Amino acid sequence: MGRRTKKVGITGKYGTRYGATLRKLLRKIEVSQHSAYICSFCGKNRVKRVATGIWNCSSCGKTIAGGAYTLSTPSAVTARSTINRLRKMQTESA
Repeated sequence: MGRRTKKVGITGKYGTRYGATLRKLLRKIEVSQHSAYICSFCGKNRVKRVATGIWNCSSCGKTIAGGAYTLSTPSAVTARSTINRLRKMQTESA
């Protein structure tokens, strides 16, 4: 069976509606939300999106709160690194 869409991928369902630029942006979001992510608890590539911001690992059964379309958002990564840096500074001074 041949490939049905070469350029548009998952956004082929929208046809010619909404414009090419919006469909390209939507493609990036839809691909990231439907892909599987690596579980931070068991290390397997089994974390899938259940609902908006809710992610579940089918291997270990853990439910994780994350971003709407990706498991971890860039702002969450920044906040996590800042907290770890401040925690490390606090333990070094004490």
